[in-house]
Amino acid sequence: MELRIEKLKRRDLRHLLPIEAAVFPEPWSIGVFNSELSLRHGRLYRGAWDGDHLAGYAGFMIVADEAHVTTIATAPAYQRSGVARTLLIDGIRTLLAQGVRHLSLEVAASNEPAQTLYRRFGFAPVGVRKNYYPVTGEDALVMWVYDIDTPEYAERLEELMP
Repeated sequence: MELRIEKLKRRDLRHLLPIEAAVFPEPWSIGVFNSELSLRHGRLYRGAWDGDHLAGYAGFMIVADEAHVTTIATAPAYQRSGVARTLLIDGIRTLLAQGVRHLSLEVAASNEPAQTLYRRFGFAPVGVRKNYYPVTGEDALVMWVYDIDTPEYAERLEELMP
């Protein structure tokens, strides 16, 4: 599989929304995505394409030298094939070029596969948001990775390359 990573555009939402609905118990609406994609500053949204098929996508909110992973999802047919890893590597490299030094995210407390992936990228839990997901009532782990602009972190990224 040869993935092509591109900036997400509004016209891509017809491919993205079915993935969103399939993988999240509380999917974002088309309105939320349109709002996010319309912001010219402080956001980064990327899609991973396998030919004409959207295999996954990731979004980041950027504030000064920090970024927050707002969303990341892999289409069910592509799960466990390295799509999320590829999107994170691409996102981190793009964010580094914009001066980002630290990253955060929330992940469902029961989502062990995602937590395992994030730990490979150096994310570590720093707290819990109780009942973060209203539909399920599930807690979220808050995870951070600091100093992604160091040579040591560049080595980590190289090791994660497919």
